[in-house]
Amino acid sequence: MGVYAAKLGDETDRLHERVRDRYALDSTDDRVCVGRGEMDITRGTLVLPGLYVMPRWNLLFPEQGAAIPFTVTTAGVEVAGREALITQRAFTFDSKRRRFDSLTVYDESRDRLFDFLGRDGHIVSELHPRVEGGELVVEGGKQWLRAGGRYLPLAGPMAASVEVRDRFLPDEDRFRVRAEVSNPLAGEILGYTGRFTQTTDASTETVEPCARPTTLPP
Repeated sequence: MGVYAAKLGDETDRLHERVRDRYALDSTDDRVCVGRGEMDITRGTLVLPGLYVMPRWNLLFPEQGAAIPFTVTTAGVEVAGREALITQRAFTFDSKRRRFDSLTVYDESRDRLFDFLGRDGHIVSELHPRVEGGELVVEGGKQWLRAGGRYLPLAGPMAASVEVRDRFLPDEDRFRVRAEVSNPLAGEILGYTGRFTQTTDASTETVEPCARPTTLPP
């Protein structure tokens, strides 16, 4: 059972089966899902200086544009005895390739879902998924800065609001995703929306190493 299915419980059955299959990947699967398509990407201006330093951690990035080639690879893994899902997104601009990685971990004992953002998982967000008309909707909750094994709470102007919507479009045989990251003071940080097709790869070798937390936020 994948981490989202574990958190959603019976609500998982209301997801469109094509969406459900991707988020059902767990550590026992020897396959990955690979999506390919194009995204329209926007970003705010007030946070632009900070966005220039984030690509080194496979986090956010300063570029924007329309119809940007995009790939997303997802795979189930086990981290410190817990089920987790790796999601690695790649955006190809004219001269640069940007990554936005995350590791989603399910804490069964507390029924909580955590997203470790970036290659090293220095930013952590609690996730609250739900299903609307077959679509997976994920909103962010409490957030932390992870440093030296400690979790420092991010609140107020330091925190970000996150919403991701993932839907399958039967008439197009494609997925549609929309992601919005914003801040109460700075406004929009980064957003992308677009469509992609998906295939299944029998090998997990295409998934690169990512954060491997041994503890979870309080």
